[in-house]
Amino acid sequence: MTRSMTGYGKAMRALDGDVLTVEVNAVNHRYLDCVVHMPPAWSALEGVVKERLRARVSRGRFNVWIARKRGGRLSQSVNLDAGVARQYVAAAEALGALLEQPGALSLDVLAQLDGVFYLEEPEEELDTVQATLLEALTAALDALNGMRATEGAALDAEARRLIAAIGEGLERVEERLPQLDATYRERLRTRLAELGVATDVADERVAVELALLADKGDVTEEVVRLRTHMNHALELLQGQEPKGRELNFLSQEMQREVNTLSSKVRDGAVTRDVLRMKSDIEKFREQVQNIE
Repeated sequence: MTRSMTGYGKAMRALDGDVLTVEVNAVNHRYLDCVVHMPPAWSALEGVVKERLRARVSRGRFNVWIARKRGGRLSQSVNLDAGVARQYVAAAEALGALLEQPGALSLDVLAQLDGVFYLEEPEEELDTVQATLLEALTAALDALNGMRATEGAALDAEARRLIAAIGEGLERVEERLPQLDATYRERLRTRLAELGVATDVADERVAVELALLADKGDVTEEVVRLRTHMNHALELLQGQEPKGRELNFLSQEMQREVNTLSSKVRDGAVTRDVLRMKSDIEKFREQVQNIE
């Protein structure tokens, strides 16, 4: 199966009268990177979340958002910090004595000062939270991978189409290569005739030059390697394992072989086909960079 590098998944589960929501977003990245955003009280579960994620994906940058929506009840308790309140009162009395303006803080003013009251979350069994959280995370990852598989199928089809187009261009080049000997021979004869070289000498010079050109312009190895890379790419697309990184490497190797072929063969028809092949290989590279 071919999966894309981008996707989104969301799942919700009930948790003690509240709603726990998990959202996962994936974007392209060379390696596996995960950032978890979750309530501070659950921070001890971050490692468990990342472990579950790594078991389901292999590459990409993932952002995981975990939130808890209260079900209407007040789960936090309001507490008084008596020590802080006494310090405020004492400080106010000291200020009054200093300014010789005795007075006292009113209860309304005191209640609005920072730290006098604070909210406290009740202690919660993390084992219960973990079970529900992992259930929601698994469902969100299922949705994420479903979207990645759908996009991956489109990427797979386009990658195969481009490989087929590159193969057709290579076949045209292979058909053209045997004709180049006669073309080069005629060009050399014409050039030597223009220089006034005798026919018998010209024939000998033509044979020597053609032998040199044949050696310099032999692209058999490039053609074989290019076809091997294409077949390997098709095998990877057929497989079930993550393949994006290998396909990206193959695209670079394919481009290298085509560039070498282009530098060795000086022919208009071949050049046109090579340019189209280069364009298709570049498109192929862009596609596979989005594959996991």
